[in-house]
Amino acid sequence: MMKINELHKRVDRPERIIQFGEGGFLRGFADWMIDKMNKSGVFSGNVVVVQPIEAGMCDMLSAQDCVYTHIIRGAEGVDTSVIDCISRCVKPYEDFDAYLALAENPDFRFIISNTTETGIVFSAEDGFNDLPPKTFPAKLTRLLYKRFELGLPGFIFLPCELIDRNGDNLRRCVLEYASLWELGGAFTEWIERENFFCNTLVDRINTGFPRGEEIDLGYEDNMLNTSEFFHLWVIEADCDLEAELPFSKCGLNVIVTRDKLEMYRTRKVRILNGAHTSLVPYALLSGFDTVKSCVDDAKMRAHIEKCVFDEIIPTLDLPRDELTDYANSVIERFSNPYIKHYLSSIALNSVSKFKVRVLPSILGYIKRFGKMPEELILSFAKLLDFYLTDMTSDDPAVTEFMRTHSTEEILSNTALWGEDISYLTEEVNKYRA
Repeated sequence: MMKINELHKRVDRPERIIQFGEGGFLRGFADWMIDKMNKSGVFSGNVVVVQPIEAGMCDMLSAQDCVYTHIIRGAEGVDTSVIDCISRCVKPYEDFDAYLALAENPDFRFIISNTTETGIVFSAEDGFNDLPPKTFPAKLTRLLYKRFELGLPGFIFLPCELIDRNGDNLRRCVLEYASLWELGGAFTEWIERENFFCNTLVDRINTGFPRGEEIDLGYEDNMLNTSEFFHLWVIEADCDLEAELPFSKCGLNVIVTRDKLEMYRTRKVRILNGAHTSLVPYALLSGFDTVKSCVDDAKMRAHIEKCVFDEIIPTLDLPRDELTDYANSVIERFSNPYIKHYLSSIALNSVSKFKVRVLPSILGYIKRFGKMPEELILSFAKLLDFYLTDMTSDDPAVTEFMRTHSTEEILSNTALWGEDISYLTEEVNKYRA
């Protein structure tokens, strides 16, 4: 069978976007949007993908000239497109000079990233002369410093990591590295003056390669990607972003705002992501493999609905009708017959996800109602049990700690949860295996 790049050739355009991350989410979200803008004629720019960790999928992507198929499926039907906006991949762990050389191209204007919730962090162990530094912000600071030395303009940053104020946190980490490495006041001023770190919120269920399905494309595509139709990108920008990235001109559901990001973020993280994260350990321990298989099961669907409607929504200070409508749409999206959203893929870094997505609902419920949210506490117990299995995918140090310590020791670890929550020990232990 012919390969995709033998039938579909990559289109040469100016390289204008640097993207940290080659996973299914960015390829089915940001790259899909860039591709639509390119093909609509409202934008002309290609993406250079930087593999942010040592092991990744860039070799597979490069093997087919960075061209891949994206399939959108749902009750609306099926939409198939070939994405050709990625021009090449760069791997800093193999060729750091090639990575730094990206700073030399004055056409680059945007930097997009998705390095998971644990990606935007500062580590004093990273050194300026490391080839490369470990963390994403440290790698980024090296690139920015090279850009500064060349006297070129800065960038507009569109981080897609699912953390609160992701742009602000990325800026903070970059400034911390500039200080740690003593790169000078002029560089710090350039960061603040020439660069725009946008806070963003992303919302789309991307399910990656359709494992176990027979899909006849008529060609071989090892980077085939799938998603639902729904997509939302809320961007808090202090610059005229639409003038440079005209999302609205081709009908994309992108909201550029100065003051409403938090409303959309809270709703999405607590309800959609909170439902996922409160479900996954319990479901995997119970033998389920996909989100839809859980929604189709009466017991697991009841668990999801109790978590969302009875314990998460009551903690949110937004109009109840709006929250209920959004929650109903989330359950409907989980039921999409075309989407095989594997629980194992959501389980990556479950501890940090639980801290961001579910723990605020637990603590908010206790504060507001003076009692325990029993279904979310059950989820917390199953999270701890989950880390005793070999199904986890997390930082080895986190996994080892979770496996070797008691419930009370785990809950008192402020590094994991941001505060000592050991007062939940007795309640959590009621549901542990």
